[in-house]
Amino acid sequence: MSLTTPRTDWRAGIERRLTRTREFVDDTDPEALAVVLASMGSLVAAFFGFLLASAWTAVPLGAFLIATGYGWVRHQALVARAVSFAMTTVTLVTLGLIVVFIFVESIPAFRYETTSVFGVSVPGLGMFAQTRWDAVSEPVRYSLLPMIHGTVMVTAIATLVAAPIGVAAALFIAEIASLRVRELVKPGIEVLAGIPSIVYGFIGFTVINPWASGAFALNGGSTYLFVGMVVGLMALPTVVSVAEDALTSVPDVMKNGSLALGATDWQSMISITLPAAFSGVSAAVLLGVGRAIGETMAATVMLAGIPRISDPLVNVFYGYETLTSLIARGYGSANGVHESALFVAGVVLFVTVLCLSIASQYIEARMRRRLGGAE
Repeated sequence: MSLTTPRTDWRAGIERRLTRTREFVDDTDPEALAVVLASMGSLVAAFFGFLLASAWTAVPLGAFLIATGYGWVRHQALVARAVSFAMTTVTLVTLGLIVVFIFVESIPAFRYETTSVFGVSVPGLGMFAQTRWDAVSEPVRYSLLPMIHGTVMVTAIATLVAAPIGVAAALFIAEIASLRVRELVKPGIEVLAGIPSIVYGFIGFTVINPWASGAFALNGGSTYLFVGMVVGLMALPTVVSVAEDALTSVPDVMKNGSLALGATDWQSMISITLPAAFSGVSAAVLLGVGRAIGETMAATVMLAGIPRISDPLVNVFYGYETLTSLIARGYGSANGVHESALFVAGVVLFVTVLCLSIASQYIEARMRRRLGGAE
C-alpha cells in the first residue's frame, strides 16, 4: 500500500522534470543553447511586435529565421524540439488571446442589457429573458433567444440526420464492407467533407428553397427543416470518420469470441461492437453536433434572416435566424453596442462548442480506458 499523497506525487513529478531539465542543459553544447535562445527570443519579440502592429516586426522575424536555419543545419534535433515547443506555445497563447478578446468585446452588451431580479442587477440577463431583437428602433433591444431557438432547431434536425446515417455508414465501413468497397467509400466521405459550406448553401438556396416554397406554399422557402438537413449532410463526414475509428478500435478478440459462441455477424455487431465502442460513437455524434452548431454559410444563405421565434416553437416549416447567421449578416455594418451583442453571440457559440468538445474528449478517453482494461 502506497503512503504517498497526491500532493507528494505532484511535487516528486515536478522535481523529476527539473532534474531532467538541468541534466539536459548541462549536457547540451553551449553553442546549441545560444542558438536556441536566440531563435526563441526573436520569435517572442516577433510575436509581440505583431500584436502591437509594430513596423519593426520584420526584424526579429528575420532573426528568428536566420537563427533557426543555422541551428537546423548544426543542431537539428535540439532546434526541432525547441521550434515544436514554441509553435505549440504560440498556438495556445493565440487561442487564449482570442478567447479574452471576444469576452472583453462582449462586456458593453452585457452592461446594456442589465436586468434587475429581486433587486439584484444581473448583467446580460436581458439578452436571455426577452424575445425582441431590434437594433434600429428606440429603445434598441438585443435578445439572443430567437437566434438560440433557431440554432437549437437547426442543430436538432441536423443531429437527427447525421447521427443515424453516420453511425450506420461507420458500421458498414468498419464491419461489413469489403476492402475494395472500403477503399472507394472512405475517400468519397473525405471528399464530402472537403466541399465548401457555401456550395451546400448555394445548392440549398437555388434548388431546395424554391422546391420547398412550391411544395409547402411557403413564402421564400426558408425552413429550419431543410437547413437542418443540409447542415446534417455537412456534419455527416465528421460523424462517420470518428465513429469508424471507434468501431475499428474494438479488439478483434471480443468479436471473435462472440462468433465462436455461435452469434451471427449482425448479432456480434449489435451486442459486442456497438456497446464496446459506444463512448467513441457518442463522441462522434457530439463532434457532429458541434459542427452543426458552428455552421455559418448554409444557414446564412438559406434562412430568412429575421430575428423571430417560430410559432409554435416546434414549427420546422419556417426558418428565421441562427446565432452564426446573425453574426455573418451583421458584422459588416454593426457598431457600438450592436457589435458587442454580436460578440455575445460568439461567446454563446464558443462556450457551447467548448462544452461539447470537452464532453466528446472525456467520452473518448473513457472508451480507451475501458477497452484498455483500466476500468
